Amino acid sequence: MLRITELKLPLDHTDEALRPAIVQRLGISDADLLNFTLFKRSYDARKKNSELQFIYTIDLEVADEAPLLQKFADDHNVNPAPDVTYKVVGHAPADLGERPVVVGFGPCGIFAALLLAQMGFKPIVLERGREVRQRTKDTWGLWRKSVLNPESNVQFGEGGAGTFSDGKLYSQIKDPLHHGRKVLHEFVRAGAPDEILYVSKPHIGTFRLTGMVETMRKEIEALGGEVRFEQKVTDVLIDNGQLQGIELASGEQLLSRHVVLALGHSARDTFRMLHARDVFMEAKPFSVGFRIEHPQTVIDQARLGKYAGHPKLGAADYKLVYHAKNGRSVYSFCMCPGGTVVAATSEPERVVTNGMSQYSRNERNANSGIVVGITPEQDYPGGPLAGIELQEQLESKAYLLGGSNYHAPAQLVGDFVAAKASTALGSVEPSYKPGVSLGDLALALPAFAIEAIREALPAFNRQIKGYAMHDAILTGIETRTSSPLRITRGADLQSLNVRGLFPAGEGAGYAGGILSAGVDGIRIAEAVARDILGIPTP
Repeated sequence: MLRITELKLPLDHTDEALRPAIVQRLGISDADLLNFTLFKRSYDARKKNSELQFIYTIDLEVADEAPLLQKFADDHNVNPAPDVTYKVVGHAPADLGERPVVVGFGPCGIFAALLLAQMGFKPIVLERGREVRQRTKDTWGLWRKSVLNPESNVQFGEGGAGTFSDGKLYSQIKDPLHHGRKVLHEFVRAGAPDEILYVSKPHIGTFRLTGMVETMRKEIEALGGEVRFEQKVTDVLIDNGQLQGIELASGEQLLSRHVVLALGHSARDTFRMLHARDVFMEAKPFSVGFRIEHPQTVIDQARLGKYAGHPKLGAADYKLVYHAKNGRSVYSFCMCPGGTVVAATSEPERVVTNGMSQYSRNERNANSGIVVGITPEQDYPGGPLAGIELQEQLESKAYLLGGSNYHAPAQLVGDFVAAKASTALGSVEPSYKPGVSLGDLALALPAFAIEAIREALPAFNRQIKGYAMHDAILTGIETRTSSPLRITRGADLQSLNVRGLFPAGEGAGYAGGILSAGVDGIRIAEAVARDILGIPTP
């Protein structure tokens, strides 16, 4: 198998044009090209005046590979293709008495459970929230009626927080074993479109994710696993540094010496319980800020120029970073083209936002987090739980600023930059439901964050024309960008001081997004299997 990179074709090329382009690039006959598959398709829109082209990475088989490799020995764009086939670390013995437990059924927990089930370990999954379709109804209850269910919402329930997001499936993590390909292949098997295997920034969207999550759950159950909803873990059973099991809110105890903690970043009560049980954890950096909304047409025109609206390109995205004079970094986070800003709280009388898109990305506005990095050393000293306490304080203040009814505080960008409270909307209609209350967002975050964001917005406008348009909307607040703590683990992926406890995913501080959480779930499943089977950690 060979791989060609940097194969360029016009934007409007036909599907049939790929094969002759490969043949021409290699200088072989059509008969010598046995088959090919797309590994990646991207485009570069940074040069505004150049003709946009698709850039392909192609894996292919030819009749005689050796002469071609010799012919292109000095060409770094023609090489042997890496083996990205997933290989399991082992299989459970037929007489295995113990069943591993997975706590949490977001992307990390799903893939940990799925891989354990595929290896024959028949995991028991405990999810504090509800199954995905009932969870969706509960979530709409907050958005439409301002009624919050603290155990079934954007954060808690089948599919995790990633279900109500853009469904982005790309990451910048190092992935030498190609676990990300396993994640994508499993999503395709569960109903995702094949294109996620090759487009440069794949996404799925909320409505498709709900059906896929159900399909993956059914596979886990068909392989002998068990998924239990509305099962909240309230204690861990530890004896002399060895985990023995967990206790549920019902009082039931499940005994297991292998428990995966795939909690998600909002399980604050569980973090506090673990801290009380002396499970080692430490504070880590995260970010706080707002959601910003522009008309999607403004972003399309600025990013794609004359190609704005092209059906093969879809809604344009962006990624921005600015280093402010006060030493703070401001950056875009979780950008959602053609999406909506959503109410994402999981706790009464608190307001927090997130972004969401459907697969079509055809809503009128683009939105993104505009956030400022903060650190425990500088901003929230006081121990592992200090970041959680800061989040809670800011979210409670946002609830009050919004009117104490789950409306979110908001401000026009022009007014925010001018340090002037907003009193009326302009041309951009905010998408946040149940609604927004206009005012002064300077009251919502620490002064250093406000100062840095005010400085960053005009700078971003120099990169994306119209970004600091007066009528663009800032909606507050964004605080759950990542976990504010890390449940630290060793080389064997177990807790530093509790054997058998496997912290995993976003909540444990080891992932940031659907793809990286899924990859971490696979790594954790492998670590559990190795420990049960007595296979040394590589």
